[in-house]
Amino acid sequence: MAQCVQSVQEFIQDSFVPMVAVLCSEDAEKVTRKNNLNFSELLRPFCRLTSEGHTRDPNNQVQVVKNLRISVNNVVARPSVPTSGVPGPAQRRLLSEVVSACQPAEGGVANVITAGDYDLNISATTPWFEAYRESFLQSMPASDHEFLNHYLACLLVVSSSEAVPVEQFLKLSQEQHRIQHNGEYTNPKWFIPNTLKYYVLLHDMSQGDEQRADSVYEDMKQRYGAQGCYLLKINSRTAAVGADEQIPDPWSQYLNKSSLQSQDQSEEPAPAPVVVNNTAVENNVGGTPEMDGHDSAENDGVSINSLDNTHPLQLDTASDTPGSLDSLRSVAVETKTTTVYTGVAAGTSHGACLTLKDHDRLRLFIQEFTFRGLLPHIEKNIRQLNDQLVSRKGLSRSLFSATKKWFGGGKVPEKSIAELKNTSGLLYPPEAPELQIRKMADLCFLVQHYELAYSCYHTAKKDFLSDQAMLYAAGALEMAAVSAFLQGGAPRPYPAHYMDTAIQTYRDVCKNKVLAERCALLSAEVLKSQAKYSDAATLLIKMTSEDSDLCSALLLEQAAHCFINMRNPMVRKFAFHMILAGHRFSKAGQKRHALRCYCQAMQVYKGKGWSLAEDHINFTIGRQSFTLRQPENAVSAFRHILTNDSQQTSTQQGAFLREYLYVYRNVPGVCEVALPQLPLPCINSSATRVYFGHERRLAEGEKQAATHVSLDQEFDRDLAAMWQDLEEQVVAAANRGVVPATFYPTQCCLNSQTDNLRFPLAVVEEPIIVEVAFRNPLKVPLVLSDLSLLWKFTLKDFSRPQPQDVMVGDAVTISNEKEAITPRTAQKDDIIATEVIPEFYLSSEETRVARLKLLPRQTGQLNILGLVYNLASTPSTGDSTINSNASQGPSATEGTSVRGRQDLEIQGPRLNQTKEEKTSVSHGPDRRLDPTITPPMPLLEVFFLQFPTALLCGEIRKAYVEFCNVSRIPLCGLRVASTHPDFFTFGSSSLATPLTPLSPTSFENCSAYKTLATPSGATPGSVTAVTLVSAADFGSGGGGVTGPGTGGKRVVEIPLGEGTLTPGESTQLPLWLRGPDQEGVHEINFLFYFESAEKGGKISHRVLRHTVFICASRSLSVRATACRSNTLPEEEREEEGKNGSMLVFVDMENINTSEAGVREFHIVQVSSSSKQWRLHKCINPAEDKDCKLTSRERGKLCFRATRCKPHEATSKALEKYTFADLSLGNEQIISSTTPCADFFFRRCQSSASWRPPIVVETQGRHSRSQGAGPGGGAEDITGVVRKCNEVDLDIIVLWKAFVVEDNKQVILEGQLHVALQTIGKEACSLTQKEEAQEMVLLKFKPELPPPMTRPSMEQLSHLIKTNLHYPESYSHPFIQKSLCMVPVTLTLSNCSLAHVDAIIDLRHKTTSPESLEVHGSFTWLGQTQYKLQLRAQEVMRLPLRAGFLHAGVYNLGTPRVFAKLADQGAMCETSQQTATPALIIINST
Repeated sequence: MAQCVQSVQEFIQDSFVPMVAVLCSEDAEKVTRKNNLNFSELLRPFCRLTSEGHTRDPNNQVQVVKNLRISVNNVVARPSVPTSGVPGPAQRRLLSEVVSACQPAEGGVANVITAGDYDLNISATTPWFEAYRESFLQSMPASDHEFLNHYLACLLVVSSSEAVPVEQFLKLSQEQHRIQHNGEYTNPKWFIPNTLKYYVLLHDMSQGDEQRADSVYEDMKQRYGAQGCYLLKINSRTAAVGADEQIPDPWSQYLNKSSLQSQDQSEEPAPAPVVVNNTAVENNVGGTPEMDGHDSAENDGVSINSLDNTHPLQLDTASDTPGSLDSLRSVAVETKTTTVYTGVAAGTSHGACLTLKDHDRLRLFIQEFTFRGLLPHIEKNIRQLNDQLVSRKGLSRSLFSATKKWFGGGKVPEKSIAELKNTSGLLYPPEAPELQIRKMADLCFLVQHYELAYSCYHTAKKDFLSDQAMLYAAGALEMAAVSAFLQGGAPRPYPAHYMDTAIQTYRDVCKNKVLAERCALLSAEVLKSQAKYSDAATLLIKMTSEDSDLCSALLLEQAAHCFINMRNPMVRKFAFHMILAGHRFSKAGQKRHALRCYCQAMQVYKGKGWSLAEDHINFTIGRQSFTLRQPENAVSAFRHILTNDSQQTSTQQGAFLREYLYVYRNVPGVCEVALPQLPLPCINSSATRVYFGHERRLAEGEKQAATHVSLDQEFDRDLAAMWQDLEEQVVAAANRGVVPATFYPTQCCLNSQTDNLRFPLAVVEEPIIVEVAFRNPLKVPLVLSDLSLLWKFTLKDFSRPQPQDVMVGDAVTISNEKEAITPRTAQKDDIIATEVIPEFYLSSEETRVARLKLLPRQTGQLNILGLVYNLASTPSTGDSTINSNASQGPSATEGTSVRGRQDLEIQGPRLNQTKEEKTSVSHGPDRRLDPTITPPMPLLEVFFLQFPTALLCGEIRKAYVEFCNVSRIPLCGLRVASTHPDFFTFGSSSLATPLTPLSPTSFENCSAYKTLATPSGATPGSVTAVTLVSAADFGSGGGGVTGPGTGGKRVVEIPLGEGTLTPGESTQLPLWLRGPDQEGVHEINFLFYFESAEKGGKISHRVLRHTVFICASRSLSVRATACRSNTLPEEEREEEGKNGSMLVFVDMENINTSEAGVREFHIVQVSSSSKQWRLHKCINPAEDKDCKLTSRERGKLCFRATRCKPHEATSKALEKYTFADLSLGNEQIISSTTPCADFFFRRCQSSASWRPPIVVETQGRHSRSQGAGPGGGAEDITGVVRKCNEVDLDIIVLWKAFVVEDNKQVILEGQLHVALQTIGKEACSLTQKEEAQEMVLLKFKPELPPPMTRPSMEQLSHLIKTNLHYPESYSHPFIQKSLCMVPVTLTLSNCSLAHVDAIIDLRHKTTSPESLEVHGSFTWLGQTQYKLQLRAQEVMRLPLRAGFLHAGVYNLGTPRVFAKLADQGAMCETSQQTATPALIIINST
């Protein structure tokens, strides 16, 4: 149990005090009424004695009486009415109002209890329980089986102003005798027949004659004795004089309690009391008759028994929902009309005519009456009763039992013998000896002689039990247990079983709940004082019943306190019984106490996973708080129900939601000043995305718009890095190769994965779209209406720079929060145009995003604060109350909606840079909702026309791009960067190629190439055009590949007419596309860059993204090989140059599958591009002038290539490329112009090579060393040897494909590139085989660059070119001459630019058996080994002779040639590769 103000001993003593009645004359009553008090009220604050009293027991031992209190009450005589064992309606109402008036103080002492994981804040005291207990004990009716609350004495009060006071005393004495002995009235009850009468003469000091009063008093002493009368002087001052003087008012605390009782008695429909001398009633001392009936008293506006049939933990069901709303509505009305009774005369003063001296007189009067009158009277009666007891003890038990009839008179049982064991049906007459023993015990108990009282109670208990007088026996057991507990010295152990038996007897046998409750209250206090909390709790819980909700609530609450005060606190039992107590408080109409109990229990259940219990508690707290006009608490409780992951059914959740909305709607002023925070729906703030810019038009007729960025795209970190890299390159290209220090990548869409540490930049008059992720946690749908954003805006003018302090000081902050309170009112659209979504529907447990738009009209700083909307439940939730009438229409939904807000608070990323940040949890800012609105900027839209989605590998297609400036600002500096620069070209505008008439075929088929008709008379396969072109003309550097970071060929300037695009202007440009060389689906990204023509803005540039997907199908596979021509330089014709020639073999295969519908490919032209070589002629042109390849067909072409003429490559500054076209048909495609040359110069940048290289770049054909540099060494030797084997010739194969689409034949065209780098090494146009090389072992240590090594064996084998000159056939008469000698000339040609030492060894013989079978064996005659030295590019002839013995076919290619550089003696000699077999036929004649 909770702590009490009194100790248990004081509590028990104050529960049983001597009772004194008061009879006043009318004049005496008038004297006291000057103080707004009657006589009993006047004495009440002074009824506790401050000094000790003394009595003598029957053994003449002095007994000290400490801290005695007496009870003084007016006499109210009532007719005899049978009493029942349950409290009547009046008593119930009295107790309910006493408890209701006593509430916990705001700053009361709290008791913090720590038990396990719980820290509970519990009220240390329960004053409402003590007030209930005190009122309950005081209002108990007097009964015949005990005498503790019977009157021992009667004060007869007469005013000194009476004409004959003695006669008035006589009348009052006769009236008292009549009431006690007449027999009409059983109430009030008197302790003994000879009641002490104490005569009080009341003198009014302000009016009466003091001398007369003294004389009357002297007469009284003569008549009644000095011990039996008293002169009391009061009213020493008048009320008017005493108004200025502050005198303490000790009566208020007593009158507040008694006023409730008097008010209840005045309302009770009981028989009219007999009021003696018109005395007003104050206390129910006469045993108030109780009427059976339903207690309909209401407190706090709610019917007490309105919830009688509900279980304590039962939640509202769907059928209860209408009633719940109705009860709330009725409560809202009734709470306005409830009144609180605070006293008899609230605002009036008491004791206004009394001085402090009068207070002392009153105190002295009580002391004199007690010590001289009451205590001697009690002592005298104890002696008399003891004498009877002693005389009884002198007889034997058997004899006394036999003579009991004549000693004490007869006992008349009212019921049959069979009923005595289970009823209280035995009544003793007043003179019965058992009752005399009980009287003596009660008298001893009242004067604190507990040992003698226990002995008497114990004796009486035995007698009562033997007579089976169960009511009397229970009373004796109860008081025996209390007396045993109160004994001083070495007390007996508390006989708790006495109390248990008494309670059981009262409740079960006697059916007297009032006495059982009193017994339980006393026993529980005793057990608590002995720390037997478990027994006390068990006892209190047993006493709960359905008869009295208030009593059960208080007992359950005390039981809960017992559980929490144990040595090992039982926290969950405490909480559970607090819930039960709160429920019973609610049924009893004690809403405040019910709310307090639920709140205390909530501390235990909160956050422990008891979701259903939490919901019940929160729902009850919300409803009680609303009833008590505490809207903040109600809203908070309902918020918890709705935001937690509820386990309730959809019907119950719908009821919760409707209650919540109803609370909001019916609390005045909750939405008028500021919008409340709504708990639903849940908002995932971190998932909020913000998009800056217009929503792009996806398509317009045949136009396809640039994809750019949209909220429909998922964020990809790798893609974002790719776009940032592209933007860095295009910015560097626009700023002379340097990325500015102020550069920050453009972020059009911000989310949780982007960098949000900076304030994002938005543009005025361009919308800002905020995507908010909503989640409905409930199983019922939600409807949000009038949904919009809340914002705060600070005006700033960026066009006029000002000092920072001035800008901050003059900043004007504007918000739309006030306008958002009332929906559909005029918003501040001149500042920020705010979009409103009329209705937004969320189905059960749905997650859905809403996109809200803001359109800034002025520049400044914008802060997006949150959302504002109307929250409503839908009729589908089963709400029969809200939508009960179909005729209500839409207003039904509006009636349950509430307008509120939710703030968007986004937590930034965790900081983890410094040591302090790593050791603590701190987060940086997230500014995605705080954009800076900047001045206008140009806005570009890009549309693509005739843009394909599928291409053949290498196919050329012409499309068009339209650039539109849709802003009011001119734009300039238009550029584009791409991940696939080899995919497209805008053409070369710097080439001044003379326009030539298009051929009819080109015109008919809309060829993307620039073509000319083949000149008449030209030989098929011969060179038709040779052109010199600089790579710079096509946007490529001298080497063809530029370093990373500078943009290079990946950034292309887009030619605009006058360099700018004015507002509203649009322009179309052609765009050539080439299918990727690898088949499959390719993602190709374009980044368009543009600037404002008006410089100096906060935004330096803007970008527009575009992503396309191209499906590439296989077309042709081209393989080429270069080998040296065996023709010596001097044998070549003059026009072909004397710089050497070689043969180029081109193998082509149609690898296209039938899916694309390609019938056949035509090889229409082969062109070459190189700085050193060019194709000269086709050796084996097809007879029909056209090389056709059907499916899976192969073709082979052989070309002779010659070195470029010296004058064609004289200018090293330009390093021009030589383009040579060999047309195989009747058209010539000019390969040195757009688009053929563009794609040729872009061929080196594939889709995988655009990122900065991680490893050292391999030797490309454009970055190789062009010869030995000064300084010599191994590097020079390697360069010399490598240059000897270099070819550096690019082959361009141009083709046409005939495709059938929709029963029409379409001609496609394209080009493939093959790069020949080394003699004898095959090159291919496809690179699919290189993918297998990606599977390499992981290397965790970086490899050191390989040291400079000597030339490889293969490189050295090409130093010298050999050639054998001999007759094809030779006739010799072997019969005449057995040895045939044939002259053979061996020609050696030095292919390098250095001196070479050569060794010719003729001793080599073919040992291969296959070779011997085919070719016969012969012998070289003469010198078998030669050592020679050849100068740079020298040709030397060596005459040899071969000897044959038989006719046949012989292979003369047996000489072995070794070569090494002249100045490298240590280098091993390498055998030269021999040419094709040199066959000679020897004929015999």
